Amino acid sequence: MVRWRWRGPGVQICVMPRSKNERGLTKSTSSLSRAAGQLAGHQAPGTIRRPWLGGLGLPYAMVYLGWPGGAVTLVLSWLISLYTLHQLCDLHEFNGRRFNRYHELGVYAFGKVWGNIAVITPQLIVMIGLGITYTVTGGQSLKRFWAIVCHKGADGTCATEFGLSAWIVVFTGVHLFLIQCPNFNSLRPVSLLAAIMSMGYSTIAIGGSIKAGKQPGAEYNLNGYSTGAGILNVFNALGIVAFAYGGHNVVLEIQSCMKSPKKTAANPQGLTYTPFMRGVYLAYTIVAWCYFGVSFTGYHSFGNHVEDNVLASIPGPKWMIAMADMFVVFHVIGSYQVYTMPVMDMIEVQWVRRGHGINLATRLVYRTIYVIIIAFIACTIPFFGSLMGFIGALGTGPTTFWLPSCIWLKLKKPPMTSWHFWASWVCIFLGVLVTIVGAIGGMRDIIVNASGYHFYQ
Repeated sequence: MVRWRWRGPGVQICVMPRSKNERGLTKSTSSLSRAAGQLAGHQAPGTIRRPWLGGLGLPYAMVYLGWPGGAVTLVLSWLISLYTLHQLCDLHEFNGRRFNRYHELGVYAFGKVWGNIAVITPQLIVMIGLGITYTVTGGQSLKRFWAIVCHKGADGTCATEFGLSAWIVVFTGVHLFLIQCPNFNSLRPVSLLAAIMSMGYSTIAIGGSIKAGKQPGAEYNLNGYSTGAGILNVFNALGIVAFAYGGHNVVLEIQSCMKSPKKTAANPQGLTYTPFMRGVYLAYTIVAWCYFGVSFTGYHSFGNHVEDNVLASIPGPKWMIAMADMFVVFHVIGSYQVYTMPVMDMIEVQWVRRGHGINLATRLVYRTIYVIIIAFIACTIPFFGSLMGFIGALGTGPTTFWLPSCIWLKLKKPPMTSWHFWASWVCIFLGVLVTIVGAIGGMRDIIVNASGYHFYQ
């Protein structure tokens, strides 16, 4: 049963009671589950219902995948992620139990040790990795916005210019304040604004690419790349596509906040699966429109000259690009906090376990240090496309594309004659492949970009 707790006027947060199979978890694991529960009840629009920032990088992925490979990869990734999401949602209520959290289901399937390792490890990669990626993106968007609105000199350049590292510091300054908020409830307006902004910049990316049309010199091939470089870039592109699908990380927490429907002849057990999947299908329809629209229009207009963030390729009008960049800034401000709060919760619990108290001064110190470390890493490797590929492969690759099918096979045990059996193994094979090659491609891309980059400029 779901309980609802009021935390202030007009604010409602879903709180799941501790289940029998959760009581045996370690405190560190429980800390992440509590944080994820808050994230789900408060941030549902930000996880499944709105497109991720990775959608802006999909045209860049198509540079290396090409029209046939890119179209097939995008459609296949959309279908696989929808199928594995169905598997997770179907297992939410299984064998008389209700699994409110992803890692709880992993523990039930694989045991306490391996279940926690299999789920929590990639979840942490996603949360910390997204903090770095969002910091880089926020700095890049602020820099582009300034380049448009600043006072221009006689040569058409800004009279006062700042490097990317300076804008990353500006973006980080906002989070040094917001990170001191005690919980997600304090960030409700920021989260709502971020959800609206994501739809706004996706629409601008599609409209701006269509208005720009096919640009002179736009080509759709890999001429100029060696065979080895082309293959490794394809690997990174697969990781970028995986990065775009991250809602699986908290889908069970979101589903657990639904009240069980009334029992009917069509749904005699009163399961939440059917009504919840209706929302999922609607969400994936919106995601398909945004992802496919941004990918195809962006790649068609700019070809292999498209930037890793398609907004940087759109020529104008300038006011529209400036608005889109600010939409991105507001989006990543909210999303940064969404995926940092669970990490903060884990740090606090581990600190308390060691016999230390948590007060305002302690919270101010460790949260500030965390944000500064994330900013330092972002200044060191400010490569949006490379980070997407690497984090997408190691983080969202397992949690989205193959881990749900592993759990499904372990618990459901479908016969070999069932199409679910073979569909699950296809998801596992392709998902593991993307995890391995995407991580290789992403890391190689980071190294290549770093070799010619002037750090901390």
